[in-house]
Amino acid sequence: MELLDAALIALAGTAAGAINALAGGGSLVTFPTLLALGYPPVLANVTNTVAAFPGYVGGAWGYRAELSGQRRRILVLGVLTAVGALIGSALLLLGSEGTFRAVVPWLILGSTVLMAVQPAISKALARRAAGPERLTWAGVGELGVGIYGGYFNAGLGFMMLGVMGMTLNDGIQRLNALKSVMSAVASLVSLVFFVIFAEVAWPAAIIMAISGLVGGWIGARVGRRIPPAPLRWSIVAFGLILFLMMLTGVLG
Repeated sequence: MELLDAALIALAGTAAGAINALAGGGSLVTFPTLLALGYPPVLANVTNTVAAFPGYVGGAWGYRAELSGQRRRILVLGVLTAVGALIGSALLLLGSEGTFRAVVPWLILGSTVLMAVQPAISKALARRAAGPERLTWAGVGELGVGIYGGYFNAGLGFMMLGVMGMTLNDGIQRLNALKSVMSAVASLVSLVFFVIFAEVAWPAAIIMAISGLVGGWIGARVGRRIPPAPLRWSIVAFGLILFLMMLTGVLG
């Protein structure tokens, strides 16, 4: 790896870590960076997924107090999320590079839309009246989200939070904590699967993982001074540009 490429990957990882700490959606920075540097789409996706794992673990650890009393949820949803991630990871490797190239622009568009509506989802969850726990439906939803996460990591947390908010009766912070654990579970399953069966660009993955942790720390430190709305809409605009570039073949 050339020094300039390493510097760009480190910069993207730092930016992604900060964005994840502030608003989420950091993969919309790291994935296209790898594509722009010449990594094939599937290799870029695999490497991006592997690099995201430490950040998910850090997020889950930060929410450990809110996980109290959620053991049954973690066990049930964790198993189904893991199964889904395994299926999604297998589908990625069993499919062709051409299929992934055709699908990924629409996955990026979906992630971008989720990024745009995430504040509305959070507000809806905060206003949600007390209701029955629908853990079975949450499990079905998590199975589907796990498949998505194993195939393409970007936007995973937004999808998980949406499913949990519609099926579980709890506050936004406790659901965020549960989402962080499930994201770590899905990422771990994909990581192990990819290490065994796929090619990983380890230098890039290690640089992104370390710089992502640094970026997360920076984001947490400066987050109170950055208005979230302009940041979010900047990421949404970037995601839409990325969608068009992928769709037209300009990138990837």
